[in-house]
Amino acid sequence: MTAYTPEDHLYMTQALRIAERGLFTSMPNPRVGCVIVKDGKVIGEGAHLKAGTPHAEIHALAQAGIEAKGATAYVTLEPCSHHGRTPPCAEALVHAGIKQVIIAMQDPNPLVAGKGVSYLETAGVTVQTGLMQAQAQTLNAGFVSRMTQQRPLVRIKIAASLDGRTALRNGESQWITSQAARADVQQWRARSCAMMTGIGTILGDNPSLTVRAHAIDRQPLTVVVDSHLRMPLDAKVLANPDVLIAYASDTSQKAEQLKEKGVALLHVPNAEGKVCLQSLLAHLASIEVNEVMVEGGDGLNGALMADNLIDTLILYYAPKLMGSDGKGMFGLPELVAMHDTVALEVDDIRQFGQDIRILARRA
Repeated sequence: MTAYTPEDHLYMTQALRIAERGLFTSMPNPRVGCVIVKDGKVIGEGAHLKAGTPHAEIHALAQAGIEAKGATAYVTLEPCSHHGRTPPCAEALVHAGIKQVIIAMQDPNPLVAGKGVSYLETAGVTVQTGLMQAQAQTLNAGFVSRMTQQRPLVRIKIAASLDGRTALRNGESQWITSQAARADVQQWRARSCAMMTGIGTILGDNPSLTVRAHAIDRQPLTVVVDSHLRMPLDAKVLANPDVLIAYASDTSQKAEQLKEKGVALLHVPNAEGKVCLQSLLAHLASIEVNEVMVEGGDGLNGALMADNLIDTLILYYAPKLMGSDGKGMFGLPELVAMHDTVALEVDDIRQFGQDIRILARRA
């Protein structure tokens, strides 16, 4: 087992923080940071910010200049060894004279996995892998999911009262949570490649599902699960730059009208005549969607949970009670025994204003 020094941890921590500069912009590429160190001094650093632009290693090497010869590079993801949108970074590190590369995690992309390390080692560079691997994997959990499971990471966001209600019986739900909690939601939207909702939410709330609180030059793809194409032609989401509607049947005869408005349609029926959510997620992976954020009602939430397609739950609880007649969080079949309940593991609890946010995942 490789022994890393406190300084190694310090520099890799710095590289991970730098990688976060691409949190809202690097997709569909992973978020990567690089720090180049020589004689105990950082001489170069960089992050990958946008697909088609230089990778983190290239930015760091440009800063380091000729001082890069004989230095150590700390990289959060295995340097690429293939020609993609940009030239291979492993080659650039070798040409710069880097003597050692310490990598947080291997690239899950089959085009790269292990090949970057092999290239560096063949060129005489000392390579170590696995320093702060868990943190690097968390930073790129969506990219890892797409590469290894052929589906995006799915986060589901729910705002509820303390008694677990997401709306009153009449459908009113604005606003359950505070401005502070809603501002935090914008952070999660901004890092997502796609926003998903169900037709029930469109008909009831008519949301826009856009990122409004961050100055980014992109909007997530809007995905609507609409089994029978009931989408109103004046829905706010149809004004978004990219909209995909997944459907099972066109009972309302709207397909052509929606296509004329520039909406992409995906016909993925399941045996019950509803949208096949597994097929939808596989399609999203095929168009390079890494992370999906779901803001839907109990129907879509329950269907995703029943199919075991939820990776992370972002639950906001407001200090209010809405009563047993209010709408619930998950439309699941009746459970008759405690061992049938869905067990969760809590990863984080924090407060936003008076609201409590819980990050959890299925146990």
